[in-house]
Amino acid sequence: MLRTPYYLIDKAALARNMAVMDRVRELSGAKTLLALKCFATWCVFDLMHEHMDGTTSSSLFEVRLGRERFGGETHAYSVAYSDAEIDEVVSHADKIIFNSIGQLERFERQAAGIVRGLRLNPGISSSAFDLADPARPFSRLGEWDAGRVEAVLDRISGFMIHNNCENADFPLFDRMLSEIERKFGGLLERVEWVSLGGGIHFTGEGYPVEAFCARLKAFSERYGVQVYLEPGEAAITKTTTLEVTVLDTLNNGKELAIVDSSIEAHMLDLLIYRESAKIAPDEGEHAYTVCGKSCLAGDIFGEFRFPEKLRVGDRISIQDAGGYTMVKKNWFNGVQMPAIAVREPDGTIRAVREFGYGDFEHNLS
Repeated sequence: MLRTPYYLIDKAALARNMAVMDRVRELSGAKTLLALKCFATWCVFDLMHEHMDGTTSSSLFEVRLGRERFGGETHAYSVAYSDAEIDEVVSHADKIIFNSIGQLERFERQAAGIVRGLRLNPGISSSAFDLADPARPFSRLGEWDAGRVEAVLDRISGFMIHNNCENADFPLFDRMLSEIERKFGGLLERVEWVSLGGGIHFTGEGYPVEAFCARLKAFSERYGVQVYLEPGEAAITKTTTLEVTVLDTLNNGKELAIVDSSIEAHMLDLLIYRESAKIAPDEGEHAYTVCGKSCLAGDIFGEFRFPEKLRVGDRISIQDAGGYTMVKKNWFNGVQMPAIAVREPDGTIRAVREFGYGDFEHNLS
């Protein structure tokens, strides 16, 4: 029996998302690239690459992982490349997307042999968090001035526009895309491809997939471009749990349960965005605040309800724990790093990777 904590990826749930991915590709003509910044657990790439066209990256290491472990099209993007890494980035990529005209011009010679693009910033986004808003005031993410971009059109063949963030609202997506067309339409009709980035929750329950696909197809036909999408969360939503065990219970005016995991170490986005974890079904007579085991006072997964009183040794499954977790996990407090496991379609669970003291020691110096 695998010891907690561990991330458990359910291949049957992943296959359901991939079925939606296939439908979007077929109906819209768009290509889909897995956003490795969200999910880079390559033990399930064998399934995902059958339903997606490749990967998109944010760094040298991600673009190399995409090339070596996923295959298909490999798009390279970074907020800024250094002289020391640009040649290796280019060696792994099919396309390189520069964040600024300055980077495009600086590395024009090194990138001359592959397809080049530029990130545009339309000045609007769906983000509710300033921290994650690419269109925040004085944003460094992409070029805003259509006139400046027009002057370098002869050096690029496409654009990347990433302005959605966990956007499950199709009408909002539609309105923002119309604004992008209004602002940059004269540029879009002069290139060959446009990536609309990630953050579009088109695999979510009830999302109007047909309307979404029709909008993408109309956009593609209007400007004569190949559309790319860069799903991260959309690819792996509701596929993964973080399995934990209750280590202690106490009462400080509320019932508390301490588990063998930590939000700062294992689900960092909960801390960054001050969000609560999810459990299912989260109902019953007994309310508990589920807490992590690190020394951080605010290491709290959230408040949940259970049908029975929690006891030492009880298991809890933290839901929807695939995105921005395994790529961000860390060794804070030396808390045991969760293993990574996969549930096969027949229900069997296999451990893919376990971590120990040697990993902790060698992560330092």
